[in-house]
Formats: sequence, structure tokens, C-alpha cells
Amino acid sequence: MSLHVIVGAGATGSATARLLADAGEQVRLVTRRGSGPAHERIERIAADATDAVGLIELTTGAVTLFNCAMPTYDRWPSEFPPLAAALLSAAERTGADYVMLGNTYGYGPVDGRVTEDLPLAPTSVKGRVRARMWHDARAAHEAGRVRVTEVRANDYLGAGAYSPFTLMVGAQVLAGSPVSYPGDLDAPHSWTYTTDAARTLVAAARHEESWGRAWHVPSTSQAPVRELAARLASAAAAPAPRLGRMTTAELEEIGRTNSVMAEFPEMLYLYDRPNILDASFTAAVLDIAPTPIDVVLDDMAAEHGRSEAMADRR
Repeated sequence: MSLHVIVGAGATGSATARLLADAGEQVRLVTRRGSGPAHERIERIAADATDAVGLIELTTGAVTLFNCAMPTYDRWPSEFPPLAAALLSAAERTGADYVMLGNTYGYGPVDGRVTEDLPLAPTSVKGRVRARMWHDARAAHEAGRVRVTEVRANDYLGAGAYSPFTLMVGAQVLAGSPVSYPGDLDAPHSWTYTTDAARTLVAAARHEESWGRAWHVPSTSQAPVRELAARLASAAAAPAPRLGRMTTAELEEIGRTNSVMAEFPEMLYLYDRPNILDASFTAAVLDIAPTPIDVVLDDMAAEHGRSEAMADRR
């Protein structure tokens, strides 16, 4: 039974921990508050992952270190670099394989399908943060100090997922409220199910061809926002959604009083045109098939139903 350390217990980090534990592996899940799923093979640890010395101690003996951490969206430039540096140091010092959960921000605007072999050419602050994390890790790999790979996801769907869709569309659709979305409602868009991201992380960690390269998570759907919202409403037996397009000026006005929403304008290039993630290489080599979108939407509708039932009991 091998030990794996996971930093971050968001939807994907928690799903990764459960997959490994259910497979009989031992998991040490590190978060600031010691949160995460309850499981007999998951040890939940409350610790500051930016403390490299402490993280080295927690990672000693592990075969894999998974970076599933995600600072608050508006604090990426200040909080991600020291966090990434500590994780990379822990992997180097302990000999654990280092598996990073990333996204597509580092590519910058792309016309056409986004493939893993594209150069990183970020045009946003957050994209430059993500690109630097990968460049630093890849340099350590090429120097022979660590084995590293990165799994890149697109916008997330699923219970507990955090993305522009779940924040600005899904929650409103499930509540029967009007939707105002700052992007093209009819542009094809690749969506990542959090569990599929976890499955790809685990598969990459186990494959000898993984190291020194990136993998894309196979998309559960490439449906435009308008279609996806309608299908979510149907899954939840909610009223037909009322959708409109939010202007950039309206988004910027919201950002004046909401620091997280203030971060979205620089990323609008992802939402005002088709955004298709090509994961054919991952599907072929890692043998990952995406979860059907109807299963994902049922998962989101069921989570909403559970939340409403709990609210009614209060």
C-alpha cells in the first residue's frame, strides 16, 4: 500500500483522494483546516503548505505529491508562487513524483483547438502565474531533480465545482433566477468534470510516459452555455432558463465591489469565442473516457437538491 500526499481538498483534490483510497492506497490530504472527505485510508492534516520544511516532513515516504491547491482567485499572484515553490521543493527533497493540476490559462488566446504541444504564451496576470509554475517545475525535471507532469483542465462542472459557469449560470438556473453571462452564449466550449480531472491525475501519476509533459482532461461536453443551461434546468426540473449577455462594462462595475469578479475581465478571451480543448492524446495513451454530460448535470442537480433539503430542515 503506497502513500500519496495531496495538497488541496477542493472538488478535484477530494475526488483524487477518494479514488486513491478506494483503490486501497493510503492518502495524506493537506489543507489549512484539515478538511476533506472522511475515509479510513485518508488522513486529513491541517497544515500550511507554503511551509516547505513542514511539507517535506509530511511528504517523506510518499510516492506521489499531488498539487491540487487553489488560492482564492484574486490572490493568485501573491499566494500561488510561494505555494508552488514549497511543493516543488518537497517533491525534490523527498523523491516523490510531482503531479500538478493546472489549466489552460498559460496558452493565452488560441484560435482553433487547444493541444498540449502549443507553447505557453500567456496574456493575463493569472496566465503568467500558471505558466511560471510549469516552467519552474519543468526546469527541475529537466535538471533531473524531480519527475513532474501537469494535468490541464478547462472550466469545471460537477458538485462542488468552481467556475464561471457554476458561479454565474448554474446557481441561477437551479434557483430559477435570470442569468447574465459575460461571454458568447452560443460558442462551443469544453467543460471538465471534476471527477474526470481526478481520474486523469491518477492515471498520469501511474504512467511512465507522463513525466516532463502535460495532459489535457477529456471534456465531458463541448456544449455552448445556452444549451448547457437548458440541460441543467431539465435535469433539475427547474424552469426554462432566462439568459442574457453581460457587457464588459457591467462586469467591471460588479468588480468594483467584488474582488473575485474583478479578476474575470482579463480572462474574457476564453468565453467570447469557441474554446475547445483537444484531449485526444490523453484519451489514447492514458485510456481516459469522459463521463457523459447527463451524469454530470444530474450530479449538480442532486447537490442542489441536497442543499435545499438541508436549508428546509434548519
